[in-house]
Amino acid sequence: MIYNIEYETMPREALDSIKLRRLKDTLERVYATVPYYKNKFKEVGITPKDIKTLDDLKLIPFTTKQDLRDNYPYGMFAVPMDNVVRIHASSGTTGKPTVVGYTARDIGTWAEIMARSLVAGGAGQRDIIHNAYGYGLFTGGLGVHYGAEKLGASVIPVSGGNTKRQITIMKDFGPTILTSTPSYALHLAEVAQEMGFSFKDFKFKYGIFGAEPWSESMRREIEKKLNLTAVDIYGLSEVIGPGVAIECHEAKAGLHIFEDHFIPEIINPQTGEVLPYGEKGELVFTSLTKEAFPIIRYRTRDITSLIIEPCICGRNLMRMSRVSGRTDDMLIIRGVNVFPSQIESVLMEIEGIEPHYQLVVDREENLDILTVMVEIGQKLFSDEVKQLQEIERRIAKDIKEYLAVSVKVKLVEPKTISRSEGKAVRVIDKRKI
Repeated sequence: MIYNIEYETMPREALDSIKLRRLKDTLERVYATVPYYKNKFKEVGITPKDIKTLDDLKLIPFTTKQDLRDNYPYGMFAVPMDNVVRIHASSGTTGKPTVVGYTARDIGTWAEIMARSLVAGGAGQRDIIHNAYGYGLFTGGLGVHYGAEKLGASVIPVSGGNTKRQITIMKDFGPTILTSTPSYALHLAEVAQEMGFSFKDFKFKYGIFGAEPWSESMRREIEKKLNLTAVDIYGLSEVIGPGVAIECHEAKAGLHIFEDHFIPEIINPQTGEVLPYGEKGELVFTSLTKEAFPIIRYRTRDITSLIIEPCICGRNLMRMSRVSGRTDDMLIIRGVNVFPSQIESVLMEIEGIEPHYQLVVDREENLDILTVMVEIGQKLFSDEVKQLQEIERRIAKDIKEYLAVSVKVKLVEPKTISRSEGKAVRVIDKRKI
């Protein structure tokens, strides 16, 4: 099923025509209303009238998270505050928070693309959506919520936390769609088992998971433990929130980007050069319809590639491959680039290993040491020390063969690694302390 047949199946030529018209309108507007963008245009000696084709977008400088922080809190807004009806912000755990605003029309746009996303992920008007994304300044909870209401589905605004209560609600209310981070979904399965329940006893059909990178192996683990079909959703507050792109449940082969609202690019993160379709690099987004907080060539730091070929589901929208990591959570260990999702892929191939792990990086005598802490199941934990050492050796060997980097492996007992109700903390880099 497709929510908006006109825009999601539009022929490429017609879609590009709409994108160019909306891009020109957006550039004229930010040039006139946001001093930051006007100055950026002047720095490179162009005006919005110099952008005549979609390819000309590359002439415009990038926008970064630091630019948003430098204009904290409202310096990037393109409308008077009288027209802003909603404000969201990042947690600010790695610096000054980034603040984004929405007009009433922006909220309507967001609800529309989230309704499209929910349908692509398997939801329909008759479904009950258990929304375990956090409500508040984080965009996840309210983004899904408004999309579900736009679709006409029933939404349970349970948010994150109170996990045992969530299991009871799942049993009593009979939700059919689960939305959460993938790591929290696995935690829900774990707690349900402790309470004596199986997800096979619940009514879930589909799960829509995002807000952190996850692997195909983790998808298989979630589908097995939660007895549902798991799809990947992508979004970030700076662009609009969840709903920028999503997999369709029919193919699960790349996330459809709603191009009538966003233009994606892939760049070389070192040089800024725009890369061709199919090549992996850093994802950059330009918004086309946002009023309060338009964003131009925003560097997301997420690593992916673009797929231009049509999908079996009938949508003609460009797709992005699953995000494999971020340029700013990428670890460089003795010259080798390492992403947590790559380690996760190796771990999930080994029987008895739980999907809970943490990477600890330290420096000993000027040499970077990566330690992979990983939980094992209760059955394995009771095995002899000799057998546990053999598992550690196998994990280290498999990671060495896959990533060409030597690591230390430490098996830990079940429940040792902290659970998160939101995004999982995968990396502890002690080199920065």
